[in-house]
Amino acid sequence: MIKSLSIVFPLYNEAQRLFYTIKDIERFSKKKIIKNIEYIFVDDGSTDNSTQILKKFIKKKKFSKFRLIKIKKNLGKGNALKKGISLAKNEWILTLDTDISVSLLQLNDWIKKKYIKKNVFIYFGSRTLKSSKIEFKIYRHILGFVFTFLLKILFQVNIKDTQCGFKLYKNKTAKLLFKKVKDNGYVHDVEVVLLSKKYNFTIKELPVAWTHRDDSKLNLLTDTFKMFYNLIKIRKNFI
Repeated sequence: MIKSLSIVFPLYNEAQRLFYTIKDIERFSKKKIIKNIEYIFVDDGSTDNSTQILKKFIKKKKFSKFRLIKIKKNLGKGNALKKGISLAKNEWILTLDTDISVSLLQLNDWIKKKYIKKNVFIYFGSRTLKSSKIEFKIYRHILGFVFTFLLKILFQVNIKDTQCGFKLYKNKTAKLLFKKVKDNGYVHDVEVVLLSKKYNFTIKELPVAWTHRDDSKLNLLTDTFKMFYNLIKIRKNFI
């Protein structure tokens, strides 16, 4: 059973999609399955009014534990997660994308179905499992297939979906891993997998309900190239 939880939201220029986040937090809060929760927003150098929207929301929630961390320079999703996880205080840490492609309520489903075990400290939401419910854009499906294929060739990794943002860690495990992560961008997840293998941590993949959101910050051309290039760099450190 999860007695306390820190929820980390990395974000960059999410003003157009923060209404998904706010609505989902309010729905999740009403369920009250986990009593002790802190929310940590890490703004990784946004140039829009994301910070102002969150400050206004947090001000209304006087009796909830909210923290907003503002990083001046945009360095990437991995950087924002490293900062948020380093500040997390509770027993478990949940990371997820601010667009709520996977709802916070997914965690309630995992708990109800007793997926969380005492001897497993890392859980990855996986869009590849048969029981997952996915609303995909075709190009993301193709990109995910190619990425998974490359991971198998480069690292002999058996995790089917490293890139889903919905992940649950035991606090000490997350802090240990993310202190070692070097990539500040999208392939930090691969480093987490490789470091988990190094430290003999089991990663359990669990089903999710995943919905595509428009206005993604992922640039198919430049970011895809960067991801593949960074995979080669990472390989030098682990092979």
